[in-house]
Amino acid sequence: MIFQDNVIKEYLKNVYFITGTPCGGKTTVSRALGKKYGIQVYDIDEMFPSHQLLSNAEHQPAMNMAFTDADEFFGRSVEEYRNWLVSNTREQLDFVVLDLIRLSKNTKVICDCHLTVEQADLLSDPSRVVFMIKEPTDLVDDYCNRPDHQGFSDYIHSATDFESAKRTCNETLYSLNAEKYAQIKAGNYFWIERDTKRSVEETVSLVEKHLGLV
Repeated sequence: MIFQDNVIKEYLKNVYFITGTPCGGKTTVSRALGKKYGIQVYDIDEMFPSHQLLSNAEHQPAMNMAFTDADEFFGRSVEEYRNWLVSNTREQLDFVVLDLIRLSKNTKVICDCHLTVEQADLLSDPSRVVFMIKEPTDLVDDYCNRPDHQGFSDYIHSATDFESAKRTCNETLYSLNAEKYAQIKAGNYFWIERDTKRSVEETVSLVEKHLGLV
């Protein structure tokens, strides 16, 4: 079944999309806004296990791909790893859209997600979208140093050759996000680049002004 873009946008008009590239600050800003304004935050990473249970190997093969250990997971080529990540995100998006339609029927929702510019065009209006971005180099270190990504840190460190796994992961994430990073900066969507000199409060202020929350 295919829905026209205008229909999807109408049903998602109560959703604010906080998206962007890895480690750009999506989760931090989403949670801060949710707490400040009492708006539900929908984190697609947290929802993945639930969506995986609803999926099947025929229609969502990437979501149902199993790996015996970190050596097998990070032992793939950069191209294989990249294609799997893209497919995984695309397959989950169906579940995400249907959840958001239901949750935002009568109230605002903040969606912490991974959208491309093309997907944002299909789902929403630029006034309800913010891209949080970071130049995509050495992302593994950023992930491993975050308390909310401890699971990832433990997993990649369990690889027999951690440095090789780290290199593969960094190369994959760079190849996946370098073009996206440049496209966002050259496009028409509102974006904020991560800056350690700017406080969380200052960043949240920029986002809430764009979204019309103040």
